[in-house]
Amino acid sequence: MVDYHASNNQAYSSGGQSVYMDPREQENDWDRDLLLDPAWEKQQRKTFTAWCNSHLRKAGTQIENIEEDFRDGLKLMLLLEVISGERLPKPERGKMRVHKINNVNKALDFIASKGVKLVSIGAEETSAKEGLLLWCQRKTAPYKNVNVQNFHISWKDGLAFNALIHRHRPELIDYDKLRKDDPLTNLNNAFEVAEKYLDIPKMMDAEDIVGTLRPDEKAIMTYVSCFYHAFSGAQKAETAANRICKVLAVNQENEHLMEDYEKLASDLLEWIRRTIPWLENRAPEKTMAEMQQKLEDFRDYRRVHKPPKVQEKCQLEINFNTLQTKLRLSNRPAFMPSEGRMVSDINGSWHNLEGAEKGYEEWLLNEIRRLERLDHLAEKFRQKATIHESWTDGKEAMLTQKDYETASLSEVKALLRKHEAFESDLAAHQDRVEQIAAIAQELNELDYYDSPSVNARCQKICEQWDALGSLTQSRRESLERTEKQLESIDELYLEYAKRAAPFNNWMEGAMEDLQDMFIVHNIDEIQGLITAHEQFKSTLPEANKEREAIQAIQAEVQKIAQYNGIKLSGSNPYTTITPKSIDSKWDKVEQLVPKRDQALQEELAKQQSNDHLRRKFASQANIVGPWIQTKMEEIGRISIEMNGTLEDQLVNLREYEQSIIEYKPNIDQLEGDHQLIQEALIFDNKYTSYTMEHLRVGWEQLLTTIARTINEIENQILTRDAKGISQEQLHEYRTSFNHFDKKRTGQMDTDNYRALLVATGNSLGDAEFNRIMGIVDPNNSGAVTFQAFIDFMSRETTDTDTADQVIASFKILAADKNFITPEELRRELPPDQAEYCIARMAPYTGPDAVPGALDYMSFSTALYGESDL
Repeated sequence: MVDYHASNNQAYSSGGQSVYMDPREQENDWDRDLLLDPAWEKQQRKTFTAWCNSHLRKAGTQIENIEEDFRDGLKLMLLLEVISGERLPKPERGKMRVHKINNVNKALDFIASKGVKLVSIGAEETSAKEGLLLWCQRKTAPYKNVNVQNFHISWKDGLAFNALIHRHRPELIDYDKLRKDDPLTNLNNAFEVAEKYLDIPKMMDAEDIVGTLRPDEKAIMTYVSCFYHAFSGAQKAETAANRICKVLAVNQENEHLMEDYEKLASDLLEWIRRTIPWLENRAPEKTMAEMQQKLEDFRDYRRVHKPPKVQEKCQLEINFNTLQTKLRLSNRPAFMPSEGRMVSDINGSWHNLEGAEKGYEEWLLNEIRRLERLDHLAEKFRQKATIHESWTDGKEAMLTQKDYETASLSEVKALLRKHEAFESDLAAHQDRVEQIAAIAQELNELDYYDSPSVNARCQKICEQWDALGSLTQSRRESLERTEKQLESIDELYLEYAKRAAPFNNWMEGAMEDLQDMFIVHNIDEIQGLITAHEQFKSTLPEANKEREAIQAIQAEVQKIAQYNGIKLSGSNPYTTITPKSIDSKWDKVEQLVPKRDQALQEELAKQQSNDHLRRKFASQANIVGPWIQTKMEEIGRISIEMNGTLEDQLVNLREYEQSIIEYKPNIDQLEGDHQLIQEALIFDNKYTSYTMEHLRVGWEQLLTTIARTINEIENQILTRDAKGISQEQLHEYRTSFNHFDKKRTGQMDTDNYRALLVATGNSLGDAEFNRIMGIVDPNNSGAVTFQAFIDFMSRETTDTDTADQVIASFKILAADKNFITPEELRRELPPDQAEYCIARMAPYTGPDAVPGALDYMSFSTALYGESDL
């Protein structure tokens, strides 16, 4: 096996003894012999003929005999045009000797004009020979059994030719299988491979080299020079391909980042578009349970669905800033997202989302309050309506009866007094009817879902009340007409009825009030109800005295009737209120009082619990709120100070970010306390000015701000590394920027920025300053950030690749043509980048175009934003 790295400075031995001959003496002997050797002349002619044909075939022709084919000078002039790439004077086409001589002279004159000497060997040729020899030695140094010292015997065994090919194209030669003792195979292998794969014509026969003691030096040099030109061209192509690959890789990465941004922005905007209509939907539900479910759905949105979108929005801004930084560093035009997908568009949509979100939460709470109020009013309406309907039951029949027509005078008088008592009772119930109508009206105004049935019931009550009024008036008129004939009346019954009716109404009102539902929102309100209830209880002794007095009237009636032997007809003719009913209702009042006490005390305990929840939330909120504000101020201070290297700042900021993230359990605790408050239907908190909404927004802004600050430092590191800016330069830039950043906001107006540029050594006129502002503030916002400032300073002080450089690289791959073919791109570039170019290059339409020709010039300028792809 051949060892490429073995020493190649070995002496050849023969018969066990080393033989040495001075190479210079040996070469002088050979030179004298060769001048007389016809075989040498034949070899020279053959080599030169092959060399000429290697160039002439590019023009579609060749020669067979040097003396004959160059005699008229035509093909000689064509050869010089191919080699030089220039046009020679127009040749003469005549057949006369003078024409041929003139053509040859034109060729010789052109050679002379290029400084080429045709006689002897000057210093230039010697230098070229030594340079070619040095190139061969460097390329074949790692190969065993190859020791190139000259251009004759060092090439006889063929290993040097194979080594040159293997060094540049290892896939074409299996060097391990070559043997030094088989020169014919070695030479033929090298010549055939060179002709087939390297486009180097076969200029010598292996037998001519092996069969000669000293191969012809100039022939070997000519042959080797073809290898040199073939491989040096490949090296240029490789360099050009590498440059293009680098540029294309940057462009492909940027396109990938742009596609990622577009997709992320599109998805986020689509989510916002779907969510806002849901938040703007104000269709109310009919029941508290349905509205409570809406509130639970909203809480789920706030806890589960929105937080990942907040992170996506923050990441989108970070990706956009990073992409713009990479585009600036690679000298590419700034990225302009699709219409409606700018960061400002997303921020606008996000602002609309949060506006809808805030309005939705307020609407939910207001709607829950409304439904709570509606349920209370509806229950109150049903209670009062039921009491009233119970009272009016049978009243129409009573008012329409004709009992007075057959009654005695005393009975008529009794009926009249009874009717007067009824009228008093009727007047006492007028307030209840008005309350029922007022409650029904309020239910309608609050859009109660069962308003039709409420209205129908209220309408029936009002119509019945009007009918009762009419019937009462009609009966009074009938009784008064009869009263003239009837005079007897029982004063005691009358007094009983008059006192019993209002007392009965008082008891009914008391029972109604004791059973009335109440709703309060704080301790003061429940204390007010308790105080009112205590005042009511203080009136019970006097009421009991009135009850005893009314019962005493009935007892007196019984006593007088018994004493006078009067047979009573039965019940009191003036009222249906019996002593038994009075006692029964009084007992009911006494039973309801302790129940009312218990209900009020339970509500007091509930309000005390709610007050505890308010205090608990407030104590934590009053800590978290100032903490968030302090952290926001600290981040603002850190962002404009420059302590340590950028890497140190990045490490410190990430540790600072971690400390903020570790504070998240305190936010979660507040969320839990806030949920308990909402579940308890607590709508105010006098112990703190912070709401959960304010704290959420502050927390989200804090996370976004620290992420943006870290991204700014990362972009500064990218700029520093890409542009070769030292830490001292960055420190100087930051110090200068902070000096003119009067408000410590991390940005400055145009006047301060002009002063900053002057302070950093820039001489500015209005035109130059406007050019610079177009770079650092392309959106004309009137403010310049620190990142834009260092981007500008790095752009002005460092070099980057340009469209002209990429065009020059493509020109090398295209062999100096104004176009390039798909086959050349696939041969010189990696497959994916070759296909990338083919898919995006426009067809070339110049006068020298060939089928499939591509325009690499417009493609290169488009990469740098100087034209459109």
